[in-house]
Amino acid sequence: ICDHLPESKMAVRSEMAIGLHKGHKVTKNPKKARPSTRKGRLTKHTKFIRDIIREVCGFAPYERRCMELLKISKDKRALKFCKKRLGSHIRAKRKREELTSVLAAMRKAQAQAK
Repeated sequence: ICDHLPESKMAVRSEMAIGLHKGHKVTKNPKKARPSTRKGRLTKHTKFIRDIIREVCGFAPYERRCMELLKISKDKRALKFCKKRLGSHIRAKRKREELTSVLAAMRKAQAQAK
């Protein structure tokens, strides 16, 4: 048992009663992925539905206010505002990034229209 050697150089599994790889030799069974690993992953259908809802309903009042803050480049204030409304720092950062990308897309579309 050497601490300074990497894992690959360690002793091969043997039927020794002591040591790091002690015990009976067995082949590991591959485990099936649980459905919980897919939870929250964005699917094509979900994205499609969310896009339709965004198109029909538009933005919430707090999102519009946040976009106004981002337009006048008050990024930190926008983050603080989102954090107050959404309840967590990570959610606020994600929302700010989403709204920033929406603003960029709007600017890009406006530039192409000219």
